[in-house]
Amino acid sequence: MKKISNDVGLLFRSQIYLDTIPKIIRGMIRGIFFNKKEGLLFVGKKVKIMNSQNIELGRNVKFESYSEIQGLANEKIIFGNNVTIGKGVQIRPSSYYGVGHIGDGLVIEDNSSIGPNGFIGCAGKVQIGKQVMIGPNVTIIAENHNFNDQNMTIKNQGVNQKGVKISDNVWIGANVTILDGVYIHSNTVIGANTLVTKDIPANTVFYNKRTPILKER
Repeated sequence: MKKISNDVGLLFRSQIYLDTIPKIIRGMIRGIFFNKKEGLLFVGKKVKIMNSQNIELGRNVKFESYSEIQGLANEKIIFGNNVTIGKGVQIRPSSYYGVGHIGDGLVIEDNSSIGPNGFIGCAGKVQIGKQVMIGPNVTIIAENHNFNDQNMTIKNQGVNQKGVKISDNVWIGANVTILDGVYIHSNTVIGANTLVTKDIPANTVFYNKRTPILKER
C-alpha cells in the first residue's frame, strides 16, 4: 500500500488511520470467504458482497462503503493488486436471484480503480487492464437486448453479449457510458459525459463534440 504523503499533518494522519483500521478489520473477517485472497483487503461500511467464493483478490484491494459486488458468473471475478472499487459502485454479472442468463464476469488488473457510483454490468465479459482510472458515475454495459421481431416483446427476445475491453493506461472521465462490443485501446483518454459505442484506437483523446447554439436576445 502507498505511504501517506509527507504533506499530511499529524492530526489528519490520525484521522486517516482511525478511518482505515476498521476497514482492515472488516477485510480480515470477510476475506476468509473468498476463493482467493493474496494480501490486505479493505472493506468500507455496508459493503454487499455476494457469491464471494467465485471472487479472487490480489493485494490491497479496496471495496469502499456502500459498494456492491456480485460474484455469480460463469467465470471468476478477479481483482488485481491495488484495485479500488469506489463508494456506491455496483458490479453485476447476473440477476440477484440467479434467473435467466448467468453473466461472464469481470477482470480488473493491477493499479486500476472505479470511481464512486459506477455501474459495471458484466453479463458479457468486461476486461479492464492495468493503470486504468475510471471516474465517478461511469456506466459499462456489456449486453444488448434483441428487438428486431416486432411480433414479440423486447423482453422475450433475449440478449446478446460481445463484451467490453479496456486496455492499459486509460483515463475515463466522469459520467461516461460504454456500451457492449467496445474495445478501448491503450493510452487513451475518454472525455467526461461521452457515450462510447465504437472501438477507440490507442493514443487517442475521444469526446462527444457538442456545438452550442448561440443567438442574440
